[in-house]
Amino acid sequence: MRSGTGRGHSDAMDERRTVKVSKYLSTHLRHQPERIGLTLDAHGWVAVEELLSAAARHGFTVTRDELDHVVAFNDKRRFTIDGDRIRANQGHTVTVDLDLPETEPPAYLYHGTAPHALEAIRAEGLRPMGRHHVHLSPDRETATRVGARRGRPVVLSVHAGAMFRAGHAFRVSANGVWLADAVPPEYLRFPG
Repeated sequence: MRSGTGRGHSDAMDERRTVKVSKYLSTHLRHQPERIGLTLDAHGWVAVEELLSAAARHGFTVTRDELDHVVAFNDKRRFTIDGDRIRANQGHTVTVDLDLPETEPPAYLYHGTAPHALEAIRAEGLRPMGRHHVHLSPDRETATRVGARRGRPVVLSVHAGAMFRAGHAFRVSANGVWLADAVPPEYLRFPG
């Protein structure tokens, strides 16, 4: 099974094309496969050739080499190719079962967010919103990068070990993102 490595950039594709293909794949492997006529299987997989053909039919030609490059060099390791099939590693808004086993998390995980979300998080905890899971990072640095996508980041600590001991399930995706159904407010530590 190949997953993106994030170890650098090859000259095989320029950065703009890499980002464009990655965004296209995210849209159609996580959110709107039907838009280009794809049907993901129950676990989010689709045949690589089916994806490439559907993209070409809808005016977005991607070569197999470009696809392999995006999977191998995507800094967030968003996709996995397994033989002749591909899927997004997490972040789906369409119903899929990633078939990830429950896994004991480290004592603490982290969640990057924006200041405007703090009031709701204090009251309700972390909820998946439009996704199927809450996404948690294994370290503060990653959570800071995630939170910075929405402006000035705020990093929350999640007492994952205590949650797990209380019966909450955790899973970890192929790219190291920890997934939980929700995080109640009592397991969150806010900065300051």
